[in-house]
Amino acid sequence: MREQDKAPGPAAGGPRRDPAQRAADGKAARRRVPRSAQARFEPGKKRFDPVELLEQQSADRVRELVPIRYGRMLESPFRFYRGAAGIMAADLGQAPHTGLTTQLCGDAHLLNFRLLASPERRLVFDINDFDETLPGPFEWDLKRLATSLEIAARARGLDARRRTAIVRGAVEAYRERMRLFAGMGTLDVWYAQDDADQLAALLPAEQPDRTVRRRTAKALAKARTRTTAQAFDKLTTVVDGRRRIASDPPLITPLRELLPDDQRVELESKLRELLRNYSDSLSAERRMLLSRFQVVDMARKVVGVGSVGTRCWVILAIGRDDQDPLLLQAKEAGPSVLAPYAGAAVHDNQGQRVVAGQRLMQSAGDILLGWERVIGIDGQQRDFYIRQLRDWKGIAQPDTMSPTMLRLFARVCGASLARAHARSGDPIALAAYAGGGDALDRALAEFAEAYADRNAFDHQALATAAADGRVPVAPSPG
Repeated sequence: MREQDKAPGPAAGGPRRDPAQRAADGKAARRRVPRSAQARFEPGKKRFDPVELLEQQSADRVRELVPIRYGRMLESPFRFYRGAAGIMAADLGQAPHTGLTTQLCGDAHLLNFRLLASPERRLVFDINDFDETLPGPFEWDLKRLATSLEIAARARGLDARRRTAIVRGAVEAYRERMRLFAGMGTLDVWYAQDDADQLAALLPAEQPDRTVRRRTAKALAKARTRTTAQAFDKLTTVVDGRRRIASDPPLITPLRELLPDDQRVELESKLRELLRNYSDSLSAERRMLLSRFQVVDMARKVVGVGSVGTRCWVILAIGRDDQDPLLLQAKEAGPSVLAPYAGAAVHDNQGQRVVAGQRLMQSAGDILLGWERVIGIDGQQRDFYIRQLRDWKGIAQPDTMSPTMLRLFARVCGASLARAHARSGDPIALAAYAGGGDALDRALAEFAEAYADRNAFDHQALATAAADGRVPVAPSPG
C-alpha cells in the first residue's frame, strides 16, 4: 500500500495545547497582520506580467487546446478569474499573511462549491475542485471566494452597496461558523456535513422568499438527476454494435480518432496500466468494486477554464452489462500554483497531493478517488488523479441568480469553507483571529473590490495580447 497521506497540524502524540493557548495563537496573528490590513491590495510598480504567467502555465499543455483556454478566459472577467488562480496566488504570495495554516482549496471561487453525492447517497454541499490544494494561510482561500463574489455581482449589474453586502455576508458566515467549530469537540468537527436538505440552518434567521425556496428545491432535484447513468446516455453511443464514447471534438475526442493505430495502441496500453495501478491507491473493498468493471473505451476531454490544455481522459467501463456503466475521469495533476509561495507539497506524486487535500477538506468524498503516475508516449512522466466523472453534481448559475439568491448562496459558501478549513486547521485559533465583530468582513469586502479591479485590468491585458497576436485564441466550442 501507499505511504500515508500527510496533513498539516501537530504530529500524533505531540504535546496537547489547551484552548487558551490556541486562542492566543489567533490573537498573536492579529499582531502580525491586523484584520484591517487584510483590506490592502498593493501590487507595486514592478508587478509581474499576468499574460507571461499564463503563457508559462500553457507551455506544458496540449498545444492545440491552449487557444481554447485563452478563448474561454476572454469571454468575461469572471471566466478570466476562473482561469487565473496562478495570477492571484502570485499576488497573495508576495503579501504578508497570518501564518494560520489550514489545508487550502487553492481555487475557492464560488463555482467550486457544489452539490455532491455522499457515499451514503445523500446530497451534500461541499467544495468540488482541488487541483491547487496545498496547506497555506487560511485567508488566501477566503480572499479568493470573496473576490469571486464581487466579480459575479458586478456581472449581474449590482450596485456597490449590494455587492458589498454579498461579500460581507460570506465572510460573516465563515467567521460565525468557525466560532461554532471552536466550541465543538474534535470528532464533532470532523463529522460535520452540509446536508443539502438542511442548508437553511446556515442562513440568516429570516426565511428566504418563495422564489428562492422554489429555485433551491429545483436545483436539488436537478442535481439528483445528474448521475452516471445520465452521463452514460449523453456521452456514449453504439458503434458497430458496441457501446463507445461519442465523438464531440475538440471537447471529447475518442482515442480511436486521436492518434494513428500504432500510437493509439501504445497510449491505450499506458492508460490501462494507469487504471490497474491506480487501484492500489484505493482501500481493499474499493479495489474489489473496481475490479468488477471492464474498460471498453477512452477519450480525451477538455475541462473547465483554467484546466483547459491539461491532459484529461474519460474512461468508460462496463459492469454486468451495457446498462451497468462506470465513467471515470483521469486528470493530469501538476504542482499547485500555491507551491512557490506556500512551499512544495509533501507528496512526491501531484495526483496524491490532490487526493490527500480533497480527503482532508471534503466531508463526503468519492469512493473511487485515487491517483497514479504514468509515462506517456512522449516519454514524459505525468501524475494523474482519478475520480467518477459525474455523481449527483449540482452547479451554481450566478448569472441567473437574483440579488437575494446570490447573497444567500454567498453565505452558504462561506459557511462551507469554514467547515472545510476547520477539519485540518485550528478552529480555535482561526476563530480568535476572525473575532466576534465585523472587522474582517469589512476588510475582505474592501480587498475584493480592489482585486476585482485588478482582475478586470488583467483580463484586458489578455485581450490586448490576443489582439496583438501574442497569444493564440480560438472560440470556445462549448
